[in-house]
Amino acid sequence: MHNKSVAELSRALEQGTVSSVELTRQFLDRIRNEDGKYNSFITVTEDQALADARAADEQRASGKATPWTGVPFAHKDIFCTSGVRTTCGSKMLENFVPPYDATVTTRFRKAGAVCLGKTNMDEFAMGSSNESSHFGPVTNPWGEKRVPGGSSGGSAAAVAARLVPAATATDTGGSIRQPAALCGVTGLKPTYGRVSRYGMIAFASSLDQGGTMARTAEDNALMLNVMAGFDPKDSTSVDRAVPDYTATLNEPLKGLKIGLPKEYFSDQLDRAMEQQVRDAVKEYEKLGATVKEVSLPHAKLAIAAYYVIAPAEASANLSRFDGVRYGYRCDDPKDLMDLYTRTRAEGFGNEVKRRILVGTYALSAGYFDAYYLKAQKVRRLIQQDFINAFRDVDVLMSPTSPSPAFVQGEKNTDPVTMYLEDVFTIAINLAGVPAMSVPAGFVNGLPVGLQIIGDYFSEARLLNAAHQFQQVTDWHQREPH
Repeated sequence: MHNKSVAELSRALEQGTVSSVELTRQFLDRIRNEDGKYNSFITVTEDQALADARAADEQRASGKATPWTGVPFAHKDIFCTSGVRTTCGSKMLENFVPPYDATVTTRFRKAGAVCLGKTNMDEFAMGSSNESSHFGPVTNPWGEKRVPGGSSGGSAAAVAARLVPAATATDTGGSIRQPAALCGVTGLKPTYGRVSRYGMIAFASSLDQGGTMARTAEDNALMLNVMAGFDPKDSTSVDRAVPDYTATLNEPLKGLKIGLPKEYFSDQLDRAMEQQVRDAVKEYEKLGATVKEVSLPHAKLAIAAYYVIAPAEASANLSRFDGVRYGYRCDDPKDLMDLYTRTRAEGFGNEVKRRILVGTYALSAGYFDAYYLKAQKVRRLIQQDFINAFRDVDVLMSPTSPSPAFVQGEKNTDPVTMYLEDVFTIAINLAGVPAMSVPAGFVNGLPVGLQIIGDYFSEARLLNAAHQFQQVTDWHQREPH
């Protein structure tokens, strides 16, 4: 059963060929037996999962089931879960047990889904390789000692290794799409404001967005049906009707206008990767789409703008972790200043400290206008590039990452090289538009991702395009050896 998609498991539960308890036990056994190789989970909630599975079976027997009732999945350990520790991959929150659920958690609970546990992640979602976690690095199932991408590397690795059929994830600068590409799964970052951020531990508030990770576009659509929607608890949540994202999956693509941003097919891109992406675009042409080159002239400024804005917002958001209210506290502080400084020095890892320092500097008196304000002006130009492009085309397509999964430790000593891993994903977060990564081939035995970018609130179109591609290719069905 572990090779079946969410849609297939839902149908099996509906037909009674398997119970949720049986299904849950199978996946828990796989996590117990296999995850030692990957370290994709921080916490496994076996007792709670089996109790929820029994409740789901009773719910199905009473005829009150949703498509998700009894289907196992996992949460990225950034979503608060009442009574279950939520660490954000950090020593700072190693023993934090929230007294409330994130809105995303509540919605899956109401849908009857069975959460198996919390997946590993880069500390406070800061990283592109899932090596900054306090709980150790995650290993990509596709290659010994290869990174799974980050920050949602635990979710991507767990789905790729068939430890769960689906997992929640978050994306601040590519943290769903890049690990999805490196692990050969399908991941979607919705429009900013489409999914509530309430109870999702903040990194950069104007960029963070909850999203989906599964093997197929159809499963991502089923997840988004649960997650999307207005939430009065989140001031950035958009009050807009939510369609049934599965309803338009099978619409033909004839007449779809695809734009290829010339800036994304540059010298930074591995040539074999480029060939895989162009081959994928040819499949779309066979399905009736038309292709033209477009330009995103300010794309080259995205990384510079992002690494001012994101650290600045991180500096503000992470100031709450001071040893006073919750989380880690240093031993025997001499005074209040000692409590603050030692708690933060001991509780945060190197990458988090680096970004706090950069962000605090960018926000400091005398530098705010020169850095943060200037970066926000550049952000507006990047957003306008996308608005202009979508006047001529329906979707944009590009590589998701500049190269396949690299070896653990290869880029740890050079933060700038690591930051360049997100060169094709960051502009999408700055603009707030939706995008997803779809498996589109292999280079040297490692997965390649095709990035599909849409206009605001066009998730249904992206999912339709991805689903139709997956009807004529089998990249998303390949298993790690």
